[in-house]
Amino acid sequence: MSDNLPISDQEAYDPLVPVPVNKRKLSALDAFSLWFSLGIGLLVLQAGAALIPGLSLVEALAAIAVGSCAGAVLLGLAGVIGADTGLATMAALRPTLGVRGASVAAVLNIVQLVGWGAFEIIAMRDAANTLSQNTFQFGAPAIWTLLFGAAATGLAIMGPLGFIRRFLRSYGIWLLLAGAAWLTFTLISGPDLTAALARKGDGSLSLGGGIDLVIAMPLSWLPLIADYARFGKSAKGMFRGSAAGYAIANIWFFALGAAYAVSAAYNPDNMLLSALAMTGGGLALLFILIDETDNIFADIFSAATSLGALLHFRIKHLAILFGIVCTAIALFVPMSGFMTFLYAIGSVFTPLYGVLLVDHFLIRKRQVEVGQIRNPNGIYGFTFGLHLIAFAAWVIGIATYYIVLARMPALGATLPAFFAAAVVYWVLSLFRVQPRPTAAP
Repeated sequence: MSDNLPISDQEAYDPLVPVPVNKRKLSALDAFSLWFSLGIGLLVLQAGAALIPGLSLVEALAAIAVGSCAGAVLLGLAGVIGADTGLATMAALRPTLGVRGASVAAVLNIVQLVGWGAFEIIAMRDAANTLSQNTFQFGAPAIWTLLFGAAATGLAIMGPLGFIRRFLRSYGIWLLLAGAAWLTFTLISGPDLTAALARKGDGSLSLGGGIDLVIAMPLSWLPLIADYARFGKSAKGMFRGSAAGYAIANIWFFALGAAYAVSAAYNPDNMLLSALAMTGGGLALLFILIDETDNIFADIFSAATSLGALLHFRIKHLAILFGIVCTAIALFVPMSGFMTFLYAIGSVFTPLYGVLLVDHFLIRKRQVEVGQIRNPNGIYGFTFGLHLIAFAAWVIGIATYYIVLARMPALGATLPAFFAAAVVYWVLSLFRVQPRPTAAP
């Protein structure tokens, strides 16, 4: 099979079947390109702007550095699981949550991916509409919504290899770099940067709360990364490429969003988009907008993969279904509530990955019996298909998140929830005899 073609073999796409070694084509550079691209986006700019005016720009930059680096490391480790097993995320969760228990995570993942896909389409629609109004005095939000939804669905049908090799490495990554470089140059060369650095925050957001907001973005990708890392040539390459690419992009664009928010006197309307649309005649925003479709691609493809693990349908058909659903939601749902959505995602998936990473790296020593992941009576069947220890630690992690958020909001709830779930699972696992699976291929 040519490296430039998507995998058409249904077995290779099957989330419950490891990708054969001879079809694992992605290098560390491919992983870097993918996650650098996914770390850059309109929603990242808007999330960076949300740090202002609660934090000063200097405080926001500190929160961005800490949250991005911590989140990127966790993202890279989650990618190692995909490369180790060759399994999609929701299949790789079965040894941890149980053959039936992983279905709970799959359903939650589908819900969050549909939400993310719709939010991405909304962000692209608003940006394109702002550009067309500024340039041509023409606005057509419904048309933009349908256009971007169709484009993302088409990319999802191509599959991960076709998308990365044809789209990203051909021109997508270069459009991103051109747009990001132009926005950065305009900001640095402008007269307002010194004043922006000196401006104080109003204290409505703590440093810990800012870190929570930043880290929520990379953590929202945790349930997706194995769907792509399973096509990787090596676990080491997937970790290095994914973590480095995402960290650089997330820091860069969060910082741009925060800096433009300060210099543009940002408010919750569309001041940020208007400021970006006027930068260089809107070309920088246009380049980023063209490449933004990759984010929706990832949401639609992984939603299809997650549902495919439950229903055993073809990924191509499910991608079309989810593309239609995300587009329909985007037609009628406003952008308000985006930050609430981000925090809700963090409260659920952060502790889950605390459990998963401890289980894969410390308890099972990166070993898995892939032939057992379909068998509810096998070693991953646990109690009626549910691993009760893992669920207990997961629930404790979620509870920790909301307790910290309610009683110590200045601390930030994401990392305490992650470590609470991880430590509880590790302690409980000491009292349980673990199966001894063979190494994954």
